[in-house]
Amino acid sequence: MARIAGVDLPLNKRVQIGLTYIFGIGKSRSTKILTEAGINVNTKVKDLTEDETVRIRNIIQRDGMVEGDLRKAVSLDIKRLMEIGSYRGLRHRRGLPVRGQRTHTNARTRKGPRRIVGKK
Repeated sequence: MARIAGVDLPLNKRVQIGLTYIFGIGKSRSTKILTEAGINVNTKVKDLTEDETVRIRNIIQRDGMVEGDLRKAVSLDIKRLMEIGSYRGLRHRRGLPVRGQRTHTNARTRKGPRRIVGKK
C-alpha cells in the first residue's frame, strides 16, 4: 500500500493517475514528479518499490504545498477576501458564483435548489 502525503493511493491504477488523488497534484504536476524521480508513468502503484515511493514522497515534500497545508491556505485566502469586503469575498459570503458566471438561469450548483415564491 503506497501512502504518500497522508493519502492511500489506489493499487491498480497507474502512478501518474494515482498521484492525482492527492489534493494539489494534477496530471501535469504528477508527470513532472515522476520524470524527476526517474519512474515510468505507466508503472502501476502496486509495482512501486519502497525506494521509488520514498523518492516520490521527498520530491512532493520539497516542491510545495499539498493536502492539509494547501487546503488551509486556500480557506485562509477566501476568509481574507470576505473580511476585507472585496467583491469576490461578498460572492463567497452569499454563496453565489465568484468568477463572473451568469446567475439568471444557471448556477444551481452554487445557489442550491430553487426556492419557489408565491405558491399556494
